[in-house]
Amino acid sequence: MAVVVRAGAAPLWWSGVLAAGIGVLPPGLTGRRIGVLAGAALFLVGAVAVALVRRGRYAALARGVARAGKYDVLQDRAVTVRNWRRGHRWWLLLACAGALGSGFVVPAAGGMLLAGLGTGLRLKAAWIGRRERAEETLLWVRVDWLDRRGGRPAGRAVKGLRGTGIAAGDAAPGGARRRTAALVQLS
Repeated sequence: MAVVVRAGAAPLWWSGVLAAGIGVLPPGLTGRRIGVLAGAALFLVGAVAVALVRRGRYAALARGVARAGKYDVLQDRAVTVRNWRRGHRWWLLLACAGALGSGFVVPAAGGMLLAGLGTGLRLKAAWIGRRERAEETLLWVRVDWLDRRGGRPAGRAVKGLRGTGIAAGDAAPGGARRRTAALVQLS
């Protein structure tokens, strides 16, 4: 579940940073100082709102987790991220273009808002990861409950979550890529 939440964090963050960097160049209608201050406020509001929205639904789904069965279809982290980003690429491009365009009115504010939304998604994935570590269970959404574009991890189609052990799959708790460390024995 955290992988789907985290899939949009990086594209939103980087497109927001890019749009804010380019958007600060024109003076805009409000001036750079007001634009950057408004952007900082939008960054904070966006990050907090995204991090807190639908937390009750996520918690309810996590409380009702069922052990993943033999016939449950769970997909790798890389496939989930790729499907989500392909399904939402036009929305991401439109958001980036809108943030760039808003730089001519309020410099950097739109880009900072996008970066805040990406930060909020990252915070939500970290919250899910802490819950996964505490319960020692990775939370998964069945692939057939997500639509072909990556879907929403707590959407109406998701009727419950599946759980596996912490070491299952290629994702670490919180949706990050699992790091495999080579064991080195000193003798």
